[in-house]
Amino acid sequence: MSDFGRKMREARERRGVSLRQIAATTKISIAALEALERNDPSRLPGGIFTRAIVRSYASEVGLDPNTTVREFLTYFDLDLPSLTRETPAGASDSGSIRGERRLRRVLLKVVVVSLVLAAIILYLAFVRAPERSAMPPSADNARRTARRLVSASAHLVHQRR
Repeated sequence: MSDFGRKMREARERRGVSLRQIAATTKISIAALEALERNDPSRLPGGIFTRAIVRSYASEVGLDPNTTVREFLTYFDLDLPSLTRETPAGASDSGSIRGERRLRRVLLKVVVVSLVLAAIILYLAFVRAPERSAMPPSADNARRTARRLVSASAHLVHQRR
């Protein structure tokens, strides 16, 4: 196989197109285009971006983009891209992952609300109780405390929504 970069440069020169014109059309930096013509893939971004650069350059100079990308990968001894799209490992489980995340969020909310309710109960039972008179608690006080707890918890649940 001949020099890949030279083949690209010769195709560009046959078309009478400058690197600046290709850079303006493709939005690829001149440095990347020069690296391609100098056979210096270390100056290219790598992966699918390099393939996209090669493909765009080939289209601009009138070469077949797919053939040129294959030649580029072969010339620089890079892995050939798979012709079939494979689903990444675990991609089929994306619905179950979303369900697990949703479940975690709900459980976290339940734990937070429970902790807040426990704090309110402890506050009412131990901190506020000594402030009141030393009279034994009556059934009426118990009812009032229960109503406060229910309204406070309802208010907290309503705030969380």
